[in-house]
Amino acid sequence: MASFNAERFYLLLVISSITWPCMISVAIVTHLPGFPGALPFRLETGYVNVNEVKQASLFYYFIESERNASEDPLVLWLTGGPGCSSFYGLVREIGPIRFKEVPYDGTLPTLISNPYAWTKFVSIIFLDWPTGTGFSFSRNVTYYNADDTKSSKQICKFINQWFLDHPHFLSNPFYVGGNSYGGKMSPIVTRLVSQGIEEGQHPLINLKGYLAGNPQTGDVSDRNSRVSYAHGVGIISDELFESIQRSCAGEDHRNPRSIWCIEQIKIFNGFVDELMLDNILAPKCLVESPKPNMVKQEGDRYLLEEKPTELLIPPPVPDIKCTTYASYLAYHWANANVTRKALHVVEGTVKEWQICNHDMFYSYMAIDSSIPYHLDLITKGYRALIYSGDHDLGMPYVGTMEWINPLNLSILESWRSWHVDGQVGGYTVRYSNNLTFATVKGGGHEPSKERNKETSTMFYRWISHKPL
Repeated sequence: MASFNAERFYLLLVISSITWPCMISVAIVTHLPGFPGALPFRLETGYVNVNEVKQASLFYYFIESERNASEDPLVLWLTGGPGCSSFYGLVREIGPIRFKEVPYDGTLPTLISNPYAWTKFVSIIFLDWPTGTGFSFSRNVTYYNADDTKSSKQICKFINQWFLDHPHFLSNPFYVGGNSYGGKMSPIVTRLVSQGIEEGQHPLINLKGYLAGNPQTGDVSDRNSRVSYAHGVGIISDELFESIQRSCAGEDHRNPRSIWCIEQIKIFNGFVDELMLDNILAPKCLVESPKPNMVKQEGDRYLLEEKPTELLIPPPVPDIKCTTYASYLAYHWANANVTRKALHVVEGTVKEWQICNHDMFYSYMAIDSSIPYHLDLITKGYRALIYSGDHDLGMPYVGTMEWINPLNLSILESWRSWHVDGQVGGYTVRYSNNLTFATVKGGGHEPSKERNKETSTMFYRWISHKPL
C-alpha cells in the first residue's frame, strides 16, 4: 500500500481557484507538439466529473478507430499501477503514437506513428484513473484516498457519463480492457457495467466482454507463481525450488511467517533482484517510475528548455537502451506548457505530471481477489481474452494459468501455437464460455512494448471473432 503525503499533494495540486467545469468537457485535438503535421487519427481529450461533492474529474484521451468508428468495437483501457497514467498505454503499448527514442537534449521529444496500433481497427478511451493519476484531479485532497471499490465506481460513473455525451457510440460493441493492475480492474468494472444493464440503468451499453493483459488478481498465486516460473526458465536451481516448496508450503511469499521460509525467499529474491521483473530478457535498468526517495537530481540536467514550472521530482536518466527510456521522454513532454495547451488540460490542476503517481494512498484490500469477477462474467457468457507476455517474472503466465484451471471450464481447443508472418507469435487455449487465454512469445509485462505487431495481430483476431 502506498503512503499518502498530503503536503506533496498540496504542492502538486493548485486548484482552489478553479471554476468547476460541467459534467463532461470535451476538446478535439488536431495537432500534438512533437508530431509532424496534422494527426492522422481523430483525438479527443476531456474530463468527466465523477463526484460533484468532492469535485473530482477523470481525464481521458479518446482515439477513434481509423477503420470505421461508427461500427468498430469501443474499448475502455485501464493502465495499471494503480496510479499510472493511461498515456503510458497510449504511447508505450497500444496507441497510434510512440516516442522517437533518441537521447533527450532539452527540447521537446518527438512523436512518431505506431503502424501496429490497436486504433487501426477499434476505438479506445484511455482513462487516467483514479483521481490523482495523470491529469485527473479533485479539489478535495481527501478524495485521493482510493481502493478497488471506490475506483471501480468512479470508472463506471465515467463510462455512463461518457456514453450520455457520446450516444452515437452506444450501439458499438463495448469492451473493458487493462494491463497489470488494470487487468485486475477490468473484470471488476465489467461486472459493474453488466449489473447496471441487468438493472435497466440508462444509458443501455452494448457490453460484449473484457480483456486483461498480464493481469494481477490480488490472489496469492500472483506472487507465489514467481518461484515455479523462475525454476522453469532456469533462474533458480532444483535445490532452491524444492527447498522453497518444502519450507513455504501454504504460505504467502509476500509475507512468509516461518524463519526457514523467510530465509529461502530471501535467497530467491537475491536472484530476482538481478533481473528486470517485467522482462527477464531485458537489461537491468532503472524502474519505470521510481518512488521519490529513489530519485536524485543532478544540477539542472533534467530541466526543460521551456520550463512550465520548476519540476519537483525529475526522473533519473535511464540508459537509452532501456525500455524505460520512453517514459523518461514522456515526463518531459507532458510537463511542457505547449503540451498542456494542446491537450486542453485545465490550467493549475496538476503542477507536475508523472507517468506513475506513487504518492496517493491506495488500499488493495477492499477487493482481495478479482477471480470471482472473472467467473461471474464468463458464466454469463461475456467474451474474455486473458493474455500474458511469456517473459514476465512479475506476473508470470503460470500464475494466471493457476487460477484459470480451477474455473473448471471445458477445453474447446487444446494448447497450440498461433502465428504471425509464418512464425510462432505465442500459444493459446480456448475454453468454454467464451474464454481465450494466450501467451505472447518474447513479450514482457506489457507485451505490446516488445512484440508490437504480434500483440496487435492477436487482439485483432480475437476482437474480430477469428481464431488466433
